[in-house]
Amino acid sequence: MAKAPAKDPFRCTECGWTSTKWVGRCGECQAWGSVEEVAAPKKLSLVAGPVTTAATPIGEVSLESAKARTSGVGELDRVLGGGLVPGAAILLAGEPGVGKSTLLLSVAAESAKQNMRALYISGEESASQVRLRAQRLDAINPQLWLAAENELSAVIGHIDAVQPELLIIDSIQTIASAAVDGAPGGVTQVREIAGALIRIAKERNITVILVGHVTKDGSIAGPRLLEHLVDVVLNFEGERHSRLRLIRAIKNRFGASDEVGCFDMSESGIIGLPDPTGLFTTRHTEPVPGTCVTVALEGRRPLLAEIQALVGAPVAEGRDYGNARRVTSGLDNPRTAMTLAVLELRAHIRLSGRDVYVATVGGMKMNEPSADLAVALAVASAAKGLALPADLVAIGEVGLAGEIRKVTGAQQRINEAARLGFKRAMVPIGSDLKIPGIEIMEVGRLEQAIAKVKIS
Repeated sequence: MAKAPAKDPFRCTECGWTSTKWVGRCGECQAWGSVEEVAAPKKLSLVAGPVTTAATPIGEVSLESAKARTSGVGELDRVLGGGLVPGAAILLAGEPGVGKSTLLLSVAAESAKQNMRALYISGEESASQVRLRAQRLDAINPQLWLAAENELSAVIGHIDAVQPELLIIDSIQTIASAAVDGAPGGVTQVREIAGALIRIAKERNITVILVGHVTKDGSIAGPRLLEHLVDVVLNFEGERHSRLRLIRAIKNRFGASDEVGCFDMSESGIIGLPDPTGLFTTRHTEPVPGTCVTVALEGRRPLLAEIQALVGAPVAEGRDYGNARRVTSGLDNPRTAMTLAVLELRAHIRLSGRDVYVATVGGMKMNEPSADLAVALAVASAAKGLALPADLVAIGEVGLAGEIRKVTGAQQRINEAARLGFKRAMVPIGSDLKIPGIEIMEVGRLEQAIAKVKIS
């Protein structure tokens, strides 16, 4: 007897894991609702079909349709690599309430001021709600069109009627189609609807921006295929209690993928910050113990950041108040704890039994090792009650043996510090920096750095 054909396996759309039966959760990547039945493969036809456009020598391909147009928002243009490219598909993701809708409404209004017809499709709010926000942001323009829709066919109807050059979908998880199986926001719906909108954008040279939700762990919700379909993937991030917002390029086919745009979120809207250094530093009228300035690299952009430290009073002899607290804000907690241990053992700064609080100014997050030296100097300054020089910046990674290691982009960092008026820079030995107007102090060990600033 002929053997019955095996049943088609079920496959996870996120990681490709297969199973002989359907399960609600992938056994490999643990994603929910991503396991689907794979259709039986069809035999491909080898007969030539009609072509959409004839092949052309690469030197004769026109570049006019690929030239970027400014969006009117300089920080977004910086991250995109020059502006909005016709036919480009952009995916913007971020946590709820971070300001994605506010940013895109401002982008649509500024693009409309550049005589670029924009269509804003809202699937989460009514048209009147978006109109109220636009009035608050001063984003009313006759070239900006607005519609509230949740059906793909209706969205396509609006595109046919308005003929926009910029299309914003807020958000892709709220658009559904009766012709596609699955619930709105599901894996199948999101994949098919995003593919349809991207095909329309490519055929009509429309720049389309899709807003995507994020999961609990911060990754973009929906199928992983969505990130491969689009040309640009942007991540919009920021703390709810901070005015600072950052937009990072995770994937960019039109420019660098390590650029960062900075924005200031206020009641009147969101504006770009070409020079955001003032958000991360504090101008003190007189030197204050426990503060040290460093320079971080966000993408290709150097940003001055201030580290503040507070150390509790020493424990009296014979008294034990239990374990001392180690609290950080904006810094990597394990790395800061390691730096404190090196500071106590190698530089003989007594921290045992004393509470230590270390934080950045302005809600900035710093995870790079270049801030180690600034953290150590700030804590040592707070522990001794002696202020560091106000015109000093410190850059360097602290090793477990107490050595100060070199970091990347030292020249770029110190140039930014010199531009903002700092006169002294403490850097790892061997950095070989010569910058006019700023004194370079090279140090090889942590205890040597503390001795140079006279807080030992």
